[in-house]
Amino acid sequence: MSDNLPPCPQCSSEYTYEMNALMVCPECAHEWVLADSDEAPAATGERVIKDAVGNVLADGDTVTVVKALKVKGSPSGIKAGTKVRNIRLVDGVDGHDIDCRIEGFGAMQLKSEFVKKA
Repeated sequence: MSDNLPPCPQCSSEYTYEMNALMVCPECAHEWVLADSDEAPAATGERVIKDAVGNVLADGDTVTVVKALKVKGSPSGIKAGTKVRNIRLVDGVDGHDIDCRIEGFGAMQLKSEFVKKA
């Protein structure tokens, strides 16, 4: 292994390797792009999550649902225009990267592509 490769930003493993333009960790299977130190989010290993129109989201933001969403186990879904307050950004399953609580539905996860920053 080369000594100049950085450790994995998720598990801090020193056994990372280069695969084309990506850095790969064999222990936790995390892949990332090795960026210049000028780019703050990429250099620290943080993901940048954007809404449906390209605004950068942050923890605690208020967002509006832009498309009617079906909810399993509920006869009615979430209507377009529903405001969701105090979101939390997470690494969810299947692209669900927003953790929130919606009145009438409770705690759930949403995809950022279906919300717009309010």
